[in-house]
Amino acid sequence: MNHLKLLQTTTLSKGWSSLKKITYELLNDDGTKEVHTREVYDRGNGATILLYNRQKNTVILTKQFRLPTYLNGNATGMMIEACAGMLDEDNPENTIRREVEEETGYRIFKIEKVMEAYMSPGSVTEILYFFMAEYTDEMKINSGGGLKIEGEHIEVLELDFRKALEKIHVGEIKDGKTIMLLQYAMIKKLIP
Repeated sequence: MNHLKLLQTTTLSKGWSSLKKITYELLNDDGTKEVHTREVYDRGNGATILLYNRQKNTVILTKQFRLPTYLNGNATGMMIEACAGMLDEDNPENTIRREVEEETGYRIFKIEKVMEAYMSPGSVTEILYFFMAEYTDEMKINSGGGLKIEGEHIEVLELDFRKALEKIHVGEIKDGKTIMLLQYAMIKKLIP
């Protein structure tokens, strides 16, 4: 097992998130030492959820503009995703309930935590908490769309589950958390 000693931390940027340059020393099992320098992006932790309806064989996803994808070749910058949000010092369950209401317009009651995952552990500190929840039409309390004050312009999509899975294969869904949740639903046979 490696032993770690932090040698130096320099904050390169502090805004919506922080970017730090960290120099550290690893002591390997064989007694050798290695010194490395890495940039680490700390944007906080988040939560995501897949809403599904067994009777209709549908899922609720969102569609919104994502600048980093545009900068990396996504011609429109639009992404189809599972509902998600940053914890902002709240717990994952409260966060995801709030985000579902803000983004999709549904008020959910029973949620199931299915996993936690580091989404890009080589450079980002974020842990994402994954949830599933059944929804019905009666749970729709508003139109969703996100919070205008936060600059959110979110389109709510209700998609046939099989068509959502097909969107992965044809490249219309490229978001990692969404792919993981859709595949989880498929593996667990949550939707016929």
